[in-house]
Amino acid sequence: MKIIVFGATGGVGQCVVKQALERGFEVTAFVRTPSKLQVKHEQLHIIQGDGFNRVEVTQAIAGHDAVVSCLGSSQGMKKSTELAEMTKNIVDGMMDHTINRIVYTASAGIHNEIPGISGNLVMKMLKNALIDHQGAVNYIVANKLNYTIARPMGLTNKPLTGQYRESATSVPDKSKTISRANVADFIVKALGDSTYNCSSIGIAD
Repeated sequence: MKIIVFGATGGVGQCVVKQALERGFEVTAFVRTPSKLQVKHEQLHIIQGDGFNRVEVTQAIAGHDAVVSCLGSSQGMKKSTELAEMTKNIVDGMMDHTINRIVYTASAGIHNEIPGISGNLVMKMLKNALIDHQGAVNYIVANKLNYTIARPMGLTNKPLTGQYRESATSVPDKSKTISRANVADFIVKALGDSTYNCSSIGIAD
């Protein structure tokens, strides 16, 4: 499978690139700053570009079997539509090239699904980022793509274990965190598993 990864220099993105290459994928990393990508491999292709540039995004997507988005916003906790804007460019580019499969990395909380008082506090704190992610997800779903939405709990830098829990309806019970490496493991797994087609999955260690 030939995939293109947006947000490939971020914590989750670099793990996705590395793990996908290890599993025999051909990988294109779409990055603004190639020097930030710490992975080297004969099956890795690097395209320098800007996610806000529709032409660059569309050209980069051509010829791939699937798209992975690990994009983040530069605005942190502030109000922003960056993720929605970049995702619109990605989806429009996929439609132009009749590419249907996408795995989008969002965040737990986009469906208001984190339970309890602590969950409400987390979702309130992340309100602006969650709204931006929701706009991106809505556009993906509206265009009838074959999507998997990954909804990780709080991200850590703990090592890859391949052991984590999943929930299609909420988030795993009594969960708080998941390692970036395990999020990447889920993303690469979902790309090749049709049981994750058109689904939104909460994940946690």
